[in-house]
Amino acid sequence: MSFADHFSQIATRYAAYRPHYPPALVDALAERADPTGVVWDVGCGNGQLSVALAERFRRVIATDPAQAQLDEAALHPRVEYRRASAEDSGLSAASIALVAAAQAAHWFDWPRFLAEVERVAVPGALVALVSYGNLVLEGPAGAEIEWFHHVVAGPYWPAGRRHVEIGYRDLVMPWPAVEAPPLEMTAAWTRDQLLGYVSSWSATARLVDAHGPGPFDALRAALTAAWPDNEPRNLRWPLLVRLARR
Repeated sequence: MSFADHFSQIATRYAAYRPHYPPALVDALAERADPTGVVWDVGCGNGQLSVALAERFRRVIATDPAQAQLDEAALHPRVEYRRASAEDSGLSAASIALVAAAQAAHWFDWPRFLAEVERVAVPGALVALVSYGNLVLEGPAGAEIEWFHHVVAGPYWPAGRRHVEIGYRDLVMPWPAVEAPPLEMTAAWTRDQLLGYVSSWSATARLVDAHGPGPFDALRAALTAAWPDNEPRNLRWPLLVRLARR
């Protein structure tokens, strides 16, 4: 299976340090889609959204092309994990009531993914694209993270990341739009948890591959100076939620 694999080598860190989607997101999807139908969680990674959706939907089929990600996935009796791509899911035609892609659509072959959605989704199915933007942390510690993200690691972000930066503006869905509520993710993290999250960025992995641990160690030192007590601080990520009715 050929795909742009940015996370297999850091799958364990991805599972340990990624923020969790808010319950309000799952509620919004359940209110707009048939909870007795089947969900396809596309590019599910380690299943963070999959298990949350399973609390409100009858069945979730969660697919990802990276076996290393699936190996880290959280188990749930109503979630079935499968290794498959967004463009060739192996799902039955007209079988899906909700297609959800969380922090994943920017990696898809977009025209082929749309064709697959047309094939597998029932008429009236909800299609949901979810993405979180750059984290917001106040003060000098936030400035250090912003500098690392844009300047130090900036050249190492894969091309697909651009879609996140511009709010999925170029990922056009050909179906009628459905209004989505304003949402955000929040977390109270220590400095070390935040560093773990940064270590799970695709750009950080590529930077370390190219230059060794030095740049990340420099961030650690700068963040320690700006946040010496390592006590939890509040972080937030604005959530982009785009919905359409197939």
